[in-house]
Amino acid sequence: MGGHHPLGVNRCVGEAFLWGALGASALVVGALLAYQLALSRRLIAVVMALGTGVLIGSVSFELVDDALEHQALVWVAALILVGALVFTAGDWVLDRHGGEQRKDASGAQADGKPLAIVLGLTVLQGRVSVSLLAGIALSNLPEGMSSSSGLKVAGWPRDRVLLMWTVVVLVSALAAAAGYATLDPRSSRTGALVQAFAGGALLAMLADTLLPEAYEVEGVLTGTLVVIGFAVSLGLSAA
Repeated sequence: MGGHHPLGVNRCVGEAFLWGALGASALVVGALLAYQLALSRRLIAVVMALGTGVLIGSVSFELVDDALEHQALVWVAALILVGALVFTAGDWVLDRHGGEQRKDASGAQADGKPLAIVLGLTVLQGRVSVSLLAGIALSNLPEGMSSSSGLKVAGWPRDRVLLMWTVVVLVSALAAAAGYATLDPRSSRTGALVQAFAGGALLAMLADTLLPEAYEVEGVLTGTLVVIGFAVSLGLSAA
């Protein structure tokens, strides 16, 4: 059996780290925008809805589609459900400890979700998913804007908020690298299961966080914005 050259593996881990940091850096950009500009809730909601559509498309075209190429439908469906349940359980724990208002723009505590771990999986295949990267960035941007707007109202200094998000970016980059390093590059079956798990977690995150907040502001326009994002994801995947 042929092995993978250590230098090649290390290079891919490094690439996963950099792409993970890039996807999460939208949190820092969102924080800067929140402190420099008077951001409206409508603008944040529009970005949330568009990001939701892009991520739904990315999960469909990148994660689930790739997983189905290497695993049976029943296993992919089961891991999608497990991923959703794990995310829901984690979100429930956060809410039970007072985190239900963590993204409220009126002054609540913030929380970062390092979604970039799934970027490490695309590096396994020798490429980076542009649509997945765009979806993660578009979902992280309103996270950074909304949470940082609340922290600004609560009196947090800008440098403290930027430091907090920088730590989240670093954790996200490490998670992306771990997404590559902890998987056996020779086992597409293992990668497929993790892809399905990540897809389920992302879908649950969209349904629990981005969509409700976007609909609260945009109302019936939310659906159209989500579909526009989905179409953008389709175009990026086909490019």
